[in-house]
Amino acid sequence: LGSFLVVEHVPQASDLIVCMAGRNIERGLTVLDVYKQGLAPKIFIAREEPPDGYILLEQGGIGYPETKDLFKMFMQKSGVPEAAILSSVETIDNTMDEALLIKGLVEERDIKSIIIITSPTHTRRTWLTFRKILKESDVQITMIASGYSDFNPDDWWKKRKYQREVIIEYQKLVY
Repeated sequence: LGSFLVVEHVPQASDLIVCMAGRNIERGLTVLDVYKQGLAPKIFIAREEPPDGYILLEQGGIGYPETKDLFKMFMQKSGVPEAAILSSVETIDNTMDEALLIKGLVEERDIKSIIIITSPTHTRRTWLTFRKILKESDVQITMIASGYSDFNPDDWWKKRKYQREVIIEYQKLVY
C-alpha cells in the first residue's frame, strides 16, 4: 500500500521546479538539492490560503510571514537568488488548485518541462492531477519525492503519522 503511493521519475533538466505547498522544510530541502544540481533555473511555490485571523493581524499592522515567505527566506539563505524564486498572488487550497495555477504559468511562460517535488505519499495523486490538468499542454512532468521525509513505504504502519497519511491519501485518490 505504501509503495503504490510513491511515483518517482529519473531527474532531468527542466524549465521549472514546482515545490508543492505545505511541509516547506521537508520539500524545500529536496528543492534545494535539485536546484543546486542545476536541473532547473527557476523555482515556484504557490501562495497558500492564509490561516484564520491573518487579515486581522495584517489590518492591525502586525507582520506575520506566510508560508511562501518562509520558503523564500529559506531558499535565499541557502544561496538561491531572489530572481530564481517565483510565487503566486492567487491563493491555493488543494492540489487541483496548484495544478490549475501551474497550467496558467506554463501557458504564460511557454514552459515545456517541470519537476514537481512533494512528499512521497503525495506523489501519485499529484502526478495524476497534474497529468490530467496539463494533458493538452505537452509539458514533460518529472515527479521527485522528497528525500527528507521519514516515510518508509515498507513499514509505514509502524508510525501513527504515516498510518493517518496513507489512509487519507487513499481516500483522496478514490475521490
